[in-house]
Amino acid sequence: MGVNIGLIAVYAVIGAVLMYIGYFAIDLTTPGDLRGLVREGRPNAVVVAGAGLVSMAFIVIVAIYISFGSFVGGILNTTIYGLVGIIAQVLAVRGLEAVARLDVDGCLHDDRFTADSAMIAAMHIALGLVVAVAII
Repeated sequence: MGVNIGLIAVYAVIGAVLMYIGYFAIDLTTPGDLRGLVREGRPNAVVVAGAGLVSMAFIVIVAIYISFGSFVGGILNTTIYGLVGIIAQVLAVRGLEAVARLDVDGCLHDDRFTADSAMIAAMHIALGLVVAVAII
């Protein structure tokens, strides 16, 4: 039982670190200061950041789920698949935003909820699911 508790703790830490990395990757690749806009309470920034976190969680969950076998192998698989998944997610979302010709920066700065943020959020969640399943 102690070993299982230790595994839970280790995977929780790795999962949290991957989520932080994923959030910062979204922030760095999104036009403007996404974290700052979230702190200001801009509704579109909050929706996009929240959807990005949910999509990253899908990827991290699947990376942990498939990491069976040895302890070290599981940790390495989770970390590698998690990082590769985060990179794929960020690139895919940025690509879809470009193809859809969305004004992401304008959307994030808007004080009113816009349809563009719903589209960007849907892209994050949909692609997070695709990337998560691709890990399997």
